[in-house]
Amino acid sequence: MELAIFVEGQAGLTWPRWQRLAEAAERLGYAGLYRSDHLTPPQPPDFAALDLWVSLAWLASHTRRIEFGPLVSPVSFRHPNIMARQAAAVDDLSGGRLTLGLGAGWQEREHAVNGFELLDLPERFARYEEALEITTRLLRCDTPSSFHGRFFQLDGAVLLPRPQRPGGPPILIGGNGLRRTLPLAARFADEWNAHNVAVERFGELSAHLDDLLCAAGRARPQSGARS
Repeated sequence: MELAIFVEGQAGLTWPRWQRLAEAAERLGYAGLYRSDHLTPPQPPDFAALDLWVSLAWLASHTRRIEFGPLVSPVSFRHPNIMARQAAAVDDLSGGRLTLGLGAGWQEREHAVNGFELLDLPERFARYEEALEITTRLLRCDTPSSFHGRFFQLDGAVLLPRPQRPGGPPILIGGNGLRRTLPLAARFADEWNAHNVAVERFGELSAHLDDLLCAAGRARPQSGARS
């Protein structure tokens, strides 16, 4: 078993705290350092919330061993084209230690306060599916890609320079939903993250994901509980 640290970045994370956490994680032998990607807490008051991607770029160049990444970055206020480019650059800078966790978005307050549209659940997951398609195409395709969806579009786009890791950093999808989340994990994810479930329920979800992967002709991704 490996242990990693997870931090709620919207709960008062500042540069001094982040730097101390990174140093401690490296020195004490933790496997990784992960953090949420939120702009505010679900309820006031607000606290310091160091930007996730800036903090990960710093982490990539100031640590040597630990793995890291967002759990998870919401595509509701992170454009997938830009995020794929940021992720590839940060992964290269770190020597291949980033896991790219992507989510649909869920926290109503941060969207309302900052002017981002959360959407209802069906539309939110439709946007999420398009974002996963955009992200995987940019990271995994060496040739220009085009995609014309309702929420996102590509017209001959290519990510340059190409990621040093073939296919870019692994994509993580988190969640326990049978109808929406696990089918998306079976299509797009390299790793699936369950959270707040009992051991028995985890086994049931994992078996269901195995069935979806078999039907899609894919190998089983890694699975586990990171938070």
